[in-house]
Amino acid sequence: MCTNRCRLHRFVMSAAILLIFSVVAVAQQFKVNSIVIEQPWMRATPMGAKVAGGYMTIINTGSEPDRLIDGVLPQAGHFAVHEMKMSGNVMQMREVQGGLEIKPGQKVELNPSGYHVMFTQLREPLKQGDTLKGQLRFEKAGSVDIEYRVEALGAQGPHQLGH
Repeated sequence: MCTNRCRLHRFVMSAAILLIFSVVAVAQQFKVNSIVIEQPWMRATPMGAKVAGGYMTIINTGSEPDRLIDGVLPQAGHFAVHEMKMSGNVMQMREVQGGLEIKPGQKVELNPSGYHVMFTQLREPLKQGDTLKGQLRFEKAGSVDIEYRVEALGAQGPHQLGH
């Protein structure tokens, strides 16, 4: 038979477990006006690499379109938005001129096989486990400071605890 102290202990343990799972479930999120950026991440780079890709989800919660037009990463000399797509049997990458449009209510996934941000002129290798501070600039919403998590060299997505 469980005493009041036993019940209190069970309650506290249950609350602690719920708190831990709620913290794990919260995605890394940044916001500027009607633009929400979720889970920015990058892949680690080998020694001597001069380019790196940045990935994230961008959501426009507003009623007007906006554009991702620029960004900054102190470890890189240049920022551009790129798109990977198939042309016949060949995967091609090209710079998106004029920035990446995010329509009202749209959720745009930036990933290794589609739209992504490209950092060139890297000054140092990106190391797995690091968190890199950067900034994104949107045509209407303005600038927002974000943090990229650096994942493993061949990662296909941001690290998820428990996966």
